[in-house]
Amino acid sequence: MAFKVKGNVRWVGKIDWELRRFHGDEYSTHRGSTYNSYLVEEEKTALIDTVWGPFAGEYVSALESVVDLEKIDYVIANHGESDHSGALPELMRRIPDRPIYCTANGIKSLKGLYHQNWNFQAVKTGDRLSLGGKELVFLEAPMLHWPDTMFCYLTGDNILFSNDAFGQHYASEYMFNDLVDQNELMMECIKYYANILTPFSVMVARKIKEVLALGLPVDIICTSHGVIWRREPTRIVEQYLKWADDYQENQISILYDTMWNGTRIMAEHIARGIRQADTQVNVKLFNVAHSDKNDVITEVFKSKGILVGSPTINRGILTAVAGILEEISGLKFKGKKAAAFGCYGWSGESVKILNQRLQEAGFQVVDDGLRAQWNPDGEAVKACEDFGGKMAGLV
Repeated sequence: MAFKVKGNVRWVGKIDWELRRFHGDEYSTHRGSTYNSYLVEEEKTALIDTVWGPFAGEYVSALESVVDLEKIDYVIANHGESDHSGALPELMRRIPDRPIYCTANGIKSLKGLYHQNWNFQAVKTGDRLSLGGKELVFLEAPMLHWPDTMFCYLTGDNILFSNDAFGQHYASEYMFNDLVDQNELMMECIKYYANILTPFSVMVARKIKEVLALGLPVDIICTSHGVIWRREPTRIVEQYLKWADDYQENQISILYDTMWNGTRIMAEHIARGIRQADTQVNVKLFNVAHSDKNDVITEVFKSKGILVGSPTINRGILTAVAGILEEISGLKFKGKKAAAFGCYGWSGESVKILNQRLQEAGFQVVDDGLRAQWNPDGEAVKACEDFGGKMAGLV
């Protein structure tokens, strides 16, 4: 399938309806994804990015039905990661002498991934490639989200090819932002940002401001995953600036796992205490052993604070809680508060361990935490509700 984006620009990528896990098993893709590749046919023809390796043969065959491969003058690799470059070996086997334009770091990543000495041409911010009447302008965008990432901009048509920035894992036959379900779209956008780009928020904001300062008119943003932004494309840019600014909503998320329901009972009564103290705050509970971790992380991103609970096991914490805290730590959330809770039978170290992990993850721990021995009784339940009320004022 190929379709016109604008002028002489066509989408020639792949919609992957079956995809449910990405980055190995690290990222859930409930709505599938797309691998967006673009063909620009002016006096010279440029191919911008390819698709993931499993679809390489299918991709090259489909591309050949759209354009004579020999007429492709330039290949642009905005990012070396395999979901964008996976079809390069098959393509370059057919047109081995074609120059590949990418950043210096892009050369390193592509050589490291495919061990080929293709005709690489390193570019940096401000470099231009003439296609005849129009030009591709290159803009380095390191850490959005790899060191090798770049954007390119097509003059005349005012199209920004933004690679991973502004994208989302979302399969659709519509492929334009104004045609799809807006709630689904924004849900996938914030999940994408929260789970992938959060650690680089300072660089995201800096790069967006740098691009805006160039004063380039942007009519369309062509991402590498998900839909193309053609109606009010700067709306997603403005949203990124909000998300990059230590984003939070009036929400408290409670994350826990439980062995014999004691910690679950604590979580539910803490939530009740929060709601009794503050009827405006949105409280969400997640048993992290039974919840999709990327969905949970998205809710943490939206929250102003989190409460984390685990019973003590072998003088430690349950593995599902340890795992989500490891994920959260790597994302480097800022400006969020936290506290811990948990049941115990004998030694009761879990709350102390949770406090330490939360501090190491960059959260402001606002309380020593709450412990309940054995199965919470009426007095312990009351303590949980009081703790929740206290948290409503501190978080």
